[in-house]
Amino acid sequence: MELGLHVADFTYPNGPENLAKDLGRIAVAAEDAGLAMLSVMDHVWQIGVVGPPEQEMLEAYTALGFLAGRTSRIKLLAWVTAVVYREPGLLAKAVTTLDVLSEGRAWLGIGAAWNEHESRGLGLPFPSTKERFERLEEALQICLQMWSDDEGPYEGTHYQLTRTLNSPQPLSRPHPPILIGGGGEKKTLRMVAQYAQACNLFPSPELPHKLDVLREHCATVGRDYDEIEKTVMMPLDPGAEGEKVDELLTRLRELADLGISHVHGIVPNMVSIRPIELLGELVVPEAAKFGN
Repeated sequence: MELGLHVADFTYPNGPENLAKDLGRIAVAAEDAGLAMLSVMDHVWQIGVVGPPEQEMLEAYTALGFLAGRTSRIKLLAWVTAVVYREPGLLAKAVTTLDVLSEGRAWLGIGAAWNEHESRGLGLPFPSTKERFERLEEALQICLQMWSDDEGPYEGTHYQLTRTLNSPQPLSRPHPPILIGGGGEKKTLRMVAQYAQACNLFPSPELPHKLDVLREHCATVGRDYDEIEKTVMMPLDPGAEGEKVDELLTRLRELADLGISHVHGIVPNMVSIRPIELLGELVVPEAAKFGN
């Protein structure tokens, strides 16, 4: 099992004028701790479960470019991109740029979007749920076409591209891995089976059922279920002095037994760096043994 760090909070004690230094230290600490992935949210306002909307929030792909310059090994992605916030051709170009400049470390994390409040606030598109899922599937198709040898047009219901030229192409082969967030059984998990290299679910009592649904979709579309990386988003809290490590390891073992291969989450008080170090010292070596 691998672990990853999700950065959802940019409100630090040293203030915005030192945000670049603090975020850079977090990124370096995550890489030095042996974490596999580093992500940011794709929001333009802070979300309610973290804090009020007025708190600091950075644009995702600008932030990821900054993080690419501060690291050399860790994988980078938005967890997850709101499909309607960027036209798919531009999104494919942004992920390609991140992949090239990070020397092959970019992933595309993507979902149907949910935060109507921030979308209306800044004038971003936020169509109906049905349309957002239609646009999600078309965006996946466009990205995969742009990451192929096919420069031809794309004609969809919502998007029309006259030439899907993408130069340079990503360094990741055959393309940056795609992670689709969400557990919707009819649409989201079917798209995971059809298009993605990874899914992201939550560690709820429904998790075994969601995995069974994904397995069924894989059988329907002729995809090997084991090819898909199963990820879970949850808090990663080793405790201020490692007092919660045993509890965390027990939960990680339970998830590994279900076939989860990557757990991704927020580390409390990460700007102090010490909790990230504890995660690397005490949890990462043990988690790497799961499933072996």
